[in-house]
Amino acid sequence: MKKTIFMLLVLLTAGLMQAQAQQQVLPPLVNVNGVGEVRVQPDQVMLQMGVEVREKTLEQARKQADAKAAAIISYLKKQGVSEKDIQTSYMSIYPIYSNGEYGRTTPDAYTAQKTMTVLVRKLNRFDELMSGLYGAGVNRVEGVQFKVSDVEKYRAEARKKAVQDAKQKATALTGELGAKVGNVYSINESTNGGRPVPMYAEAAMMKTMDSAGAEGPTIAGGEVIITSNVSVSFVIEN
Repeated sequence: MKKTIFMLLVLLTAGLMQAQAQQQVLPPLVNVNGVGEVRVQPDQVMLQMGVEVREKTLEQARKQADAKAAAIISYLKKQGVSEKDIQTSYMSIYPIYSNGEYGRTTPDAYTAQKTMTVLVRKLNRFDELMSGLYGAGVNRVEGVQFKVSDVEKYRAEARKKAVQDAKQKATALTGELGAKVGNVYSINESTNGGRPVPMYAEAAMMKTMDSAGAEGPTIAGGEVIITSNVSVSFVIEN
């Protein structure tokens, strides 16, 4: 037994010594972070909107909400919006009690909601679509997000700028010490897919309700910012 334990200790010690011998000695490194940013005008809109109705009975509320949602979907399809770009994202039916009397058996009414998410692929048609949607029964607008269709192209551009930024920083740092930047030792990257700036104001959106007599568009997309961040380690050469 003692001999077995002794042999295990010998093997363990030998393994540790071998691992230490094989452990790689890091070369002198300069570690930098690079940032790349691309600003793009959006060409798509993700719209979240829906209907809310109140009726005396649960069945009436459900039927009214379903009918209005069907009318909205029918209108969108007639306007050329693809079925794959329309999705029901939320629905609910709940009772309404007056004076907060939730213990009563029969509520005063029922409220039914249906929310849909729609991708509008032609930004210049947004005003026209919104005017028609209000006419089709939309009475809730919950959010608008601007998007870029060819976002991968701009992500690659932002990534390239981030790498260039990192290389310039590494060159400047090593140059101050009389050294040079060598090969890349390691690199890590993360990219923000795109955030809209500025966010679309609800007040501006509501102008579409009476935009028939307005001059010019009522939507302002601003810019979508796509950002890439890289962490790079360069070998330092004398």
